[in-house]
Amino acid sequence: MQITGEMLIGAEAVRGKAGTLRAFDPVRNVEIDPEFGAGDANDVDRACGLAREAFDSFRHAPLEQRARLLESIGERIMALGDTLIERAHVETALPKARLEGERARTVGQLKLFAALVRDGRWLGATLDSALPERKPLPRPDLRMRKIPVGPAAVFGASNFPLAFSVAGGDTASALAAGCPVVVKAHPAHLGTSELVGRAVQQAVSESGLPSGVFSLVVGAGNAIGEALVAHPAIKAVGFTGSRAGGLALSTIAARRREPIPVFAEMSSVNPSFVLPGALATRGETIANGFVESLTLGVGQFCTNPGLIVVLQGPHLQSFVDAAARALEKKGAQTMLTAGIASAYRDGVKRRTGVNGVKQIAEGAASEAAHAALPVLFGASKQTFLSEPPLEDEIFGPTSLIVTCSNIDEMIDLAEHLEGQLTATLHVESDDFELASKLLPTLERKAGRILANGYPTGVEVSHAMVHGGPFPATSDPRATSVGTLAIERFLRPVCYQDLPAALLPEALRDDNPLGLWRLRDGAFERR
Repeated sequence: MQITGEMLIGAEAVRGKAGTLRAFDPVRNVEIDPEFGAGDANDVDRACGLAREAFDSFRHAPLEQRARLLESIGERIMALGDTLIERAHVETALPKARLEGERARTVGQLKLFAALVRDGRWLGATLDSALPERKPLPRPDLRMRKIPVGPAAVFGASNFPLAFSVAGGDTASALAAGCPVVVKAHPAHLGTSELVGRAVQQAVSESGLPSGVFSLVVGAGNAIGEALVAHPAIKAVGFTGSRAGGLALSTIAARRREPIPVFAEMSSVNPSFVLPGALATRGETIANGFVESLTLGVGQFCTNPGLIVVLQGPHLQSFVDAAARALEKKGAQTMLTAGIASAYRDGVKRRTGVNGVKQIAEGAASEAAHAALPVLFGASKQTFLSEPPLEDEIFGPTSLIVTCSNIDEMIDLAEHLEGQLTATLHVESDDFELASKLLPTLERKAGRILANGYPTGVEVSHAMVHGGPFPATSDPRATSVGTLAIERFLRPVCYQDLPAALLPEALRDDNPLGLWRLRDGAFERR
């Protein structure tokens, strides 16, 4: 499939006329052909208008048709073969093996949402029978189901050109809910985005659904994204990126005549707490695993372990020394973009200048362009609490080891932290009493709590939560990974005393969809 540099608006390929832009090869430090035409507010208006026109038809489409659309998208992505992997590799510097795994994850989550759509439990069908004889007042017949909120805007993420991009988790969950999607391509992987966008466009066409179910717009700067969030046809937003970017979109959404929900995944340092028993019995193993997690993918994961909290004791120094030895073996590697590499270097430089912060170790220098040198820092709990910038996320392979004198200091530090995507406990059985004191705080601070593991690696499943209190996300009630992600694009509707002929299939007495439903407080499937 050829990359043309065009946007995809409904069934058409459209060349933007608001300037030009190119993707960038961070390894060779050069721009990549072809030249893309940038879209503007008129292109956004057209894409959103088509999405609005498609909404009612799409949301009323049979569940099987919607499920097949998701599966067809996955099949067409796989059919792109090496062309997709090669282009994504050039645009991001990510290893081909990593990208092949990410493609499998992308297709896997499309299949998972297809199965979820067929299952139908996400509809939340609930029936409360009428009680005409109830005193002092009768109860009417009440039935509830969830419906899609409307067309959704999705922003591709820089660090996952497939799994958090054009056909990634936000798009898959929105389409599963019955929401048409308008995607804003990330400028770091324009060619990859067009390839995947054409796969989605073809799947929509072959499914017999309206062309407005999917569009892909391209633009330089912030204007086109702002126009997308501000458009009255858009009813929800999915975003993964910086705190500044997420807050800017949330502000636009809140100031609209009709404010809309924004699920923005933004900032997290993912603290790990190493308790004394674990430190004594396997401190070196934990240190080595931590460094592997820290440097995985050049540290360009939202779940990167950016903060390690330990207690003073006889085994502390051996843990720090083991982490330093492991880090020194890691070489500098090319980051996703020149801008991300520059921001990483600036963040490390600022941390180096903070009083009370000690550089423990750094990795091996490299001649690679736009490379990130792994760096490990250390500080006391007092320094950490007195220097708010130390809590800021630095996107890349750097972390901070903070030392506490006792468990009360560790709990106090945890209480001080902002919201997080993850929090990790390294424990042995003799640490359980201490861990139980930490858990209530961690539950309030994080969306996912791990034991004896590392936060990088997010399973796409029913129980996964990839979200958390602000600033990890703008809405801690939901997730961007796993089947619960569909809830971001749904809202409940109650039907009171509606004639049987007018009821949606999910709420009819004969249950033609064969759903599990809650009837008068008890689950049934008949």
